[in-house]
Amino acid sequence: MSTHEPPADRDGSPAPTGADSLSRSAVVSGGAVGGAAGGAAGGGVVGAEHADGPEAADGPEAADGPEHAEVLEQAEGLEQTGGSGGDGSEQSDESDRDEEPGRSRSRDLLLLVGICLTALLLVNAFVARPFSVPSGSMEETLRPGDRLVANQLAYAFGGHPQRGDVVVFDGRGSFLRESAKPPGFRDGLRSFAQDLGLAPAGDTVYVKRVIGVGGDRVTSTGPGAPITVNGVPIDETSYLSPGDDPSSVAFDIVVPAGKLWVMGDHRSASRDSRDHLGDPGGGFVPEKKVIGRADWVVYPFSRWTGLDRPAAFAATAGTGGYGDQG
Repeated sequence: MSTHEPPADRDGSPAPTGADSLSRSAVVSGGAVGGAAGGAAGGGVVGAEHADGPEAADGPEAADGPEHAEVLEQAEGLEQTGGSGGDGSEQSDESDRDEEPGRSRSRDLLLLVGICLTALLLVNAFVARPFSVPSGSMEETLRPGDRLVANQLAYAFGGHPQRGDVVVFDGRGSFLRESAKPPGFRDGLRSFAQDLGLAPAGDTVYVKRVIGVGGDRVTSTGPGAPITVNGVPIDETSYLSPGDDPSSVAFDIVVPAGKLWVMGDHRSASRDSRDHLGDPGGGFVPEKKVIGRADWVVYPFSRWTGLDRPAAFAATAGTGGYGDQG
């Protein structure tokens, strides 16, 4: 790499530039030529004439003459300007290279965001779906404002809801009458958005606890008495709202196959299967209307917990119905 410093002379000092350098070079060249000619023709006059003649312009001193010095200076100037021009070209190339990785990173980020959103939608639609608890019908297990996550795979592969499970279900056809009007495009679009978690669940979705499954006989004799499933009394003190009776209403029903008998944990404030005994469907919830099993309370964080099946229902094992399938 050139530092643009003047070359050093033999004695280590910088070589002079300008007219002194040219005259010195001419003297040295003239002496050399004259000496050579004198040796050949017997005198230094020829050497002097040769040095001063027109031929001298074509001699070695021409290479060291003013034109050559000017050419060197121009070459150095071109090298400097060319270097800066080269740097500009290199900077432009580097800018292009810097911009291209930036665009590449932006594309990668957008791709990552798209993948994450797609994964989230798929999880909401088929794996785990969040819901907000709107009322106190499941206190103290669930409180108004709690966010729960329903496990949609809990019954996806031939499984059935079990006694004691907390389930989220669509109440149309059991707690609500089915609309006689066939669903339109907007209804289908809204349902699709709800399935993906992009729209609120609406007022047709309920959360209750399963008390009886298909084939079970569930009975109550009224206030102060426990509920029995297939003749076995259930100790519900671990999850009932404090001060509530298991049921203030007497009933005796057999759950049809493929249906569920569900009740809220806050029995005195819950409109559940008991309140729909006289409705079409008898208050029984079709299993196909179950969206998922409520497995976790995830918000507020102070109430983060899993919703396990109460041990009280273990006493009903082997008493009948498909609730014994586990």
